Amino acid sequence: MARTVTLFTGQWADLPLAELAEKAASWGYDGLELACWGDHVEVDKAASDKEYCKKQLAILEKNNLKVFSISNHLAGQLVCDPNNDSRSDMFAPPDCAGDAEKKRAWAVETMKKTARAAKNLGVKVVNGFTGSSIWHMLYSFPPVSAEMVEAGFAEFAKMWNPILDVFDECGVKFALEVHPTEIAFDIVTAKRALEAVDNRKAFGFNYDPSHLGYQGVDYVKFIRRFSDRIYHVHMKDGWWGHGDGTVGVFGGHTEFGDPRRYWDFRSLGHGDIDFEEIIVALNDIGYQGPLSVEWEDSRMDREHGAKEACEFVKKVDFKPSAVAFDAAFDK
Repeated sequence: MARTVTLFTGQWADLPLAELAEKAASWGYDGLELACWGDHVEVDKAASDKEYCKKQLAILEKNNLKVFSISNHLAGQLVCDPNNDSRSDMFAPPDCAGDAEKKRAWAVETMKKTARAAKNLGVKVVNGFTGSSIWHMLYSFPPVSAEMVEAGFAEFAKMWNPILDVFDECGVKFALEVHPTEIAFDIVTAKRALEAVDNRKAFGFNYDPSHLGYQGVDYVKFIRRFSDRIYHVHMKDGWWGHGDGTVGVFGGHTEFGDPRRYWDFRSLGHGDIDFEEIIVALNDIGYQGPLSVEWEDSRMDREHGAKEACEFVKKVDFKPSAVAFDAAFDK
């Protein structure tokens, strides 16, 4: 095994951290990527109370687990979402429900606090979403002008630069999970997002191939194209082309796990992602951060899947060679 294998706790927030940590250790994980919901990381407390942080870290230490990153996708989504409608009321405190701009203001301050929480927890990376004011313009009808798209990237920079200033102050990096509904969802938009914030080092990517593959994006090229901006890696599988031909890439308003779907998320090793190619590319760029399992599969028991996924990552990962394979020929 070349790298630490962690489990993202976002899909496990229904379990208390103490219970999940014990389970994750028994499944073979080396650490946890802590979500900023449930009782895993309470951002307001973690940003201001170092004793709270010590208590959370002690839960991990008791189970011989480490933490290298925390994640706040929910608050991040609200920063640039143009609607912040009832679908995301659950992402923010109850007194923000139904008030789009109140949710946005809360989200901006919460993402700043998340940088401070990360610092107090001793981690250097926060993963998350940004939201996007132009995602709804993806299919250009009614026609979308170049100026409208440019305004969307400018809005992203306006909203996120003050947040990233706090990340810089804390010595923490923000890693956007490139993903549909975000300001960056493929290679071209990731490049534009970086340019929008003047390529500042506080902003990079949480690489997750599952969100790229079914779109037809070259997920290995993404690693090589942004070799200096891969701040964290999610190991998540997906498949595509397995439906019955009645539902396309946009999902047809079907639920995950519907057998008609063109694409779906799968437990590691059960989808179409080529992880051998990914590991080679990560070795080539010198990535030595954690490989974090984000487990999602509607077709499988999650505890079975989480254990199997940990075993899969440890099997597929390998260290790069320290010597040229043919060096002995000169001896």
